[in-house]
Amino acid sequence: MRYREAGGARVSVVGLGCWQFGSREWGYGEAYAREVAPELVQRCLDLGITLFDTAEIYGFGRSERILGAALGERRPEAFVATKLFPVLPIDPVVGRRARASAERLGTEVLDLYQLHWPNPVVPLSATMGALARLRRQGLVAHVGVSNFNLAQWQQAEDLLGVPVVSNQVRYNLIDRRIERDLLPWARERGRLVIAYSPLQQGLLSARYGPDDRPRDLRANSPAFLPENLRRLGPLLEVLRRVAAAHQATPAQVALAWLLRRDPVVVIPGASSRSQAESNADAAELELSAAEDEELTAASDAFQPLRGPDAYRALARQGVERLGARLRGIAEGLRA
Repeated sequence: MRYREAGGARVSVVGLGCWQFGSREWGYGEAYAREVAPELVQRCLDLGITLFDTAEIYGFGRSERILGAALGERRPEAFVATKLFPVLPIDPVVGRRARASAERLGTEVLDLYQLHWPNPVVPLSATMGALARLRRQGLVAHVGVSNFNLAQWQQAEDLLGVPVVSNQVRYNLIDRRIERDLLPWARERGRLVIAYSPLQQGLLSARYGPDDRPRDLRANSPAFLPENLRRLGPLLEVLRRVAAAHQATPAQVALAWLLRRDPVVVIPGASSRSQAESNADAAELELSAAEDEELTAASDAFQPLRGPDAYRALARQGVERLGARLRGIAEGLRA
């Protein structure tokens, strides 16, 4: 496993995203929370993965509880990152919620406490002042943000008075908006970019196509529209070809492409022990400059349906599903 450092924080380049721990929207259920999640955490630690990312909003605290229990006595081996949901993020509310997260995680110190989203109503100075106090008190080791643009990140750092060591943002071969300014600034200043959804919720695993789409919450995502899956075909073919050359998987190649971009670390989720092992192996996958260029060019060429066009297509999809369901009911009644 490889590691990156920023502001005194040292994390594995591949972490484990724990949104699915206890979150009903992923449909993993109690057996996953009780049996699979603890095994995943232990196996990740064995593989040298130290970065575990959760949030108080994931499963309304259940993700933090499951992660804390799974780490157990191995807590010192982990770098635990959690997030403050920005509802009334002011003193003393921030302090109470930070302590609640620490209690659920079974830890005395939050290694990284991140503001989950900007709050357009509450002044950022109120939140960063509260986080600065928690840092001075020793409850929080490092402060980060999530879903902040560059100007917001810079403002947060100015208000905190010390480095805001990380920004957790969506970044993958399909969504590369941060390359315009945020990523170069982070590289220049020695900050971390924590890439969430590095496989675009499994889209870059090359498992899905226009006629083979997921049936969970992703079915209502514009990214998984049949038309977008058709348009994505050329990029997926490049991923498959590069993967075959390395005896790897397309998902590993997509992660390796991200890890070539300093100072990025990735936090993919995992539904099984084997998937966690596969994610960890991506840290050792070395792409050539030519392969990197080919992947980047295929990414540049991908032009998905976005905005109103995408939502109109989703609406048509919903109407078609409803129509099929009604026809099925009618046929059943006739029978």
